[in-house]
Amino acid sequence: MSATVAAAAAPPLARLSADEWRGRAEAHAQRADALTAAHRDRSARGQKHPVEDFLFTYYSYKPSVLRRWHPGAGIVLQDARERAEWRWYTPVGADGARVDDAAFREQRGSLYRGAVGILRATLARNAAFGCFGLHEWAMVYRAQATRHAVPLRLGSVGTDAVVEAHDLRCTHFDAFRFFTPEAVPRNRDRLERDGAAQREQPGCLHAGMDVYKWIVKLSPLVPGELLLDAFELARDIRTLDMRASPYDLTDWGYSPVPIETAEGKAHYVREQRLLSERGQLLRRAVIDVLDAAAPAH
Repeated sequence: MSATVAAAAAPPLARLSADEWRGRAEAHAQRADALTAAHRDRSARGQKHPVEDFLFTYYSYKPSVLRRWHPGAGIVLQDARERAEWRWYTPVGADGARVDDAAFREQRGSLYRGAVGILRATLARNAAFGCFGLHEWAMVYRAQATRHAVPLRLGSVGTDAVVEAHDLRCTHFDAFRFFTPEAVPRNRDRLERDGAAQREQPGCLHAGMDVYKWIVKLSPLVPGELLLDAFELARDIRTLDMRASPYDLTDWGYSPVPIETAEGKAHYVREQRLLSERGQLLRRAVIDVLDAAAPAH
């Protein structure tokens, strides 16, 4: 392709003045600090939390990752000489900078294609809502010890009975891989890592939490505001996940969603649908940003 044709095909770059982008970056940092304040306070005191720590241990992203704002691909920041020195940025003119999305896609091609591929595939699929959060129950089925230092709401015998009375329909490998050996053959399908992209579906709570992971991996191509939206979604999903789990979290301020009852199942599915819709909106927003910056990729 000639330079003239390439230039004509490239989407125009939006521009943010120094006041605009610095204001957004500051607001972003303040929002991130508010979202992580409780976790940071507990960490300073050496305290653990069975629900909220998951977002910082399983995903292993520090609060500082959330504080760093990026404009996303296709945006020029004016008066941003310091940003030109950041990784995955490139200078524009005398004092501007923008995210170097082309370099990111070239040097992180496998990661980029994998993340975008799973976001697109999940976005295009119909949601399934018949799992009732039983993955957490399957993780302690006939186990000698639980995964958290929290008692089981129905005890071991009662928990096992719930698993045995239901059809396990987990579609998410990273949840399935924590099933106890006795629970694995009870799942409708035996999941493998290689088939994750073919099975991921938007009704799955863990797939919704993973939107946060994919946005972090695609940073700085994705606007920081979407990163924090995804973190908030992951936090809300984690809350439902654990309220519907076999654990008794009343001492931590969480009322149970008793999925072993008809009423509990109905409650779970209502919340699951709302969270699924939020996840789909975020997936669409991320794909739109990436497509706008590189429509031919």
